[in-house]
Amino acid sequence: MLDLINEILQTLRHNKLRTALTGIAVAWGIFMLIVLLGVSRGLYNSMQRNSSIEANSSMSVWNGWTSMPFKGYKEGRWIRMVESDMDEITRHPGDHIESAMGAVSISDSKIKSMRDYISGEISGVYPGAEVSERLKITHGRFITQRDMDERRKVMVLRDESARLLFGTEEKAVGSRVDCMGLSWMVVGVYEDKWQRTTYVPFTTAMMLNGNDGRLYNITVKLHDMKDAEDAAAAERRVREALATAHEFDPDDMGAIHVWNRFENYIQQQTVSTILNTVVWVIGLLTMLSGIVGVSNIMFVSVRERTHEIGVRRAIGAKPRSILVQVLAESVAITALFGYAGVFLGILVTEVIDRLFGTTDVLYNPRVDISIAVQVTVVLVIVGALAGLFPAIKATKVKPVEALRDE
Repeated sequence: MLDLINEILQTLRHNKLRTALTGIAVAWGIFMLIVLLGVSRGLYNSMQRNSSIEANSSMSVWNGWTSMPFKGYKEGRWIRMVESDMDEITRHPGDHIESAMGAVSISDSKIKSMRDYISGEISGVYPGAEVSERLKITHGRFITQRDMDERRKVMVLRDESARLLFGTEEKAVGSRVDCMGLSWMVVGVYEDKWQRTTYVPFTTAMMLNGNDGRLYNITVKLHDMKDAEDAAAAERRVREALATAHEFDPDDMGAIHVWNRFENYIQQQTVSTILNTVVWVIGLLTMLSGIVGVSNIMFVSVRERTHEIGVRRAIGAKPRSILVQVLAESVAITALFGYAGVFLGILVTEVIDRLFGTTDVLYNPRVDISIAVQVTVVLVIVGALAGLFPAIKATKVKPVEALRDE
């Protein structure tokens, strides 16, 4: 083993410039592969962070206008969902439909505190909206079933709204505000960069709306979802249920608007898989130039050492030992410069993580131990492939002809 290592080191020292130039190509290929894998992982983590299988096992339904005539009704009819539609959806046959949660909207309402006031939309929701709306509660809690049952006047504010009304989010929880002529208690604060909705119990909002039963939208919770076919079947059943209740054609896509989150989730997972595959293909193609370079070096090395190989064969060296030596040299060159590329790639991904690692676009774009293991396997395979044909050529050298070679 020590003799083999010494021979490899001697070969590297003998062809310093040629080995270095070829090794740089290998290092660059591995470097690009690591950086691309890190960025790809950051995009994937960002998508997974903003979604989960539980949050995506649902669909949201909004009111719409009919675009097709049906049973004597003309197109252009406004379909307005009501509270009884939730029962209609859950009664409708379908193994994937678990429950339905309505939401009612109270627009342009002022919320006042002793410090300041805000105006905006108030949404009456079920407790399950915390998951379906992907809300991140930072202080306090969200709406509970007890709030619903007792029609409590409680609110969940956005973090920015809480700071405007009370100075800090901590002070907001447990404090009271005035809204619609009533006193409300703030029970929670959520963090969000885009929406400014204030959430209250669904039953309380319905009571304040005069209990007319009209809904802004319905969120249907699904279960046992596996693929796009399940998502399409669940959506079809929801459309059929509402079509029966409001007398419109189930194939009328305009009558109600459906956002099938699980279908989007499946598409997102497919895109992630394709992205990861493309990254590996690009990285391996980039490494191809390095592979060719290493292979050429080994061919030249075998040619230069023809006489040496002939002597070794003449004194009894087996073809297997020659094969192992050439392959070992090839793997050593590839691994040495490859790990230099791995180190630089990890260094760059750490810099990217420091700059963009907490954003919504790239979350934690760093490579983990599994990627390092995969790259190690790639390096060994690449090195072996690069030296395979030169090694085979070396084993075919005839001792008599090699000893004549000058």
